[in-house]
Amino acid sequence: MVNVNLQTLYASGRPVISFELFPPKTEEGRRSLFEHLRELVNCRPAYITCTYGAGGGTRERTLDILSQIHGQYPGIPLASHLTCVGSTRDELVQYIKNALALGINHIVALRGDPPRDATAFTPVPGGLSHANELVCLIRDEFPELGIAVAGYPETHPEAPSSAVDLDNLKRKVDAGADVIVTQLFFENSDYFRFRDRCVEIGIDVPIIPGILPVTNLTQIQRLTRMCGTRLSPKLLRRLEVHNDDDEGQYAVGVYYAARQAEELIAQGAPGIHFYVLNKSRATAQICRSLALFTPIE
Repeated sequence: MVNVNLQTLYASGRPVISFELFPPKTEEGRRSLFEHLRELVNCRPAYITCTYGAGGGTRERTLDILSQIHGQYPGIPLASHLTCVGSTRDELVQYIKNALALGINHIVALRGDPPRDATAFTPVPGGLSHANELVCLIRDEFPELGIAVAGYPETHPEAPSSAVDLDNLKRKVDAGADVIVTQLFFENSDYFRFRDRCVEIGIDVPIIPGILPVTNLTQIQRLTRMCGTRLSPKLLRRLEVHNDDDEGQYAVGVYYAARQAEELIAQGAPGIHFYVLNKSRATAQICRSLALFTPIE
């Protein structure tokens, strides 16, 4: 296993680049993912994360994908998403043991979204109710694992206020989280405001901006509705100019995300976490154009 302490990683003074994948539903999607992964690996990410479906149904597929990545690229640290949804404490512990056995280094600890047919999150009997409880479990039972948690520059959709949302975030950090990775956003001012407010309440771990290069207007409109993120009016206008032009939308999205990343790093962001949607072209182009990659020691 590649042992990399997350906080130490972000204390290097260099921008740290990481990528997020999701488990494909088909064998064709799997082949496509690993074809794109070759180009992403050339950008030398500091680590790669893999998520799974909201209900946890693809959880084992996530481990399978991460195991295959570890087999092909053993030098890259890996992180598995893990949510409280549908699992008892014992089942969460077993999942983490399985992850460790496969060479996974870190966990992205989340409460998780309620199932689509539910109006609110309800833990299963013997399960956990909040992400800070999951962080406590990991820190107590598996101290060797790095832990990342989610932050919401535009406030979590279920939070009654931004103050309550930040209090919840601080509980996760106080429980032992190493870093915060933000939900995607399209106005850098939201990140900077969020970062400043975190500092004001005593959150002192690295806060990593999550960036999604937009390559399709319809897709991003659907994603922003799901996660409660607002699409920048400037970006929306530029994408709409190319409403029937895929390459035009791609060019706009790459340019916009590159400018976002450049400004974030120039103003002190410790790195960029790219939501790559299992594609490589846009993210790799941004990393190359801005020289955003982890130097080989």
